[in-house]
Amino acid sequence: MPRARVLIHNRKGVFDPAGKVVEGGLERLGHQVKSVKVGKVIDLHFESGTSEEILAQVEKMCRELLVNPVIEDYVVEIEE
Repeated sequence: MPRARVLIHNRKGVFDPAGKVVEGGLERLGHQVKSVKVGKVIDLHFESGTSEEILAQVEKMCRELLVNPVIEDYVVEIEE
């Protein structure tokens, strides 16, 4: 069963409040990290389709609903 994974994160320069909270928590626990980014992962499962068809469909989903292009970037991974 083919699937797609969409990895979404804030664009460079857009404040990431969740990332800052996690970063502060890790530092309080004694872990040294330079920075933390918190994002979203969306897994989509398909009945059928080629990689090209699925990629085109997922790109359309991202443009129409899944991603806010003003503040977010995304990467699509396809697995057959």
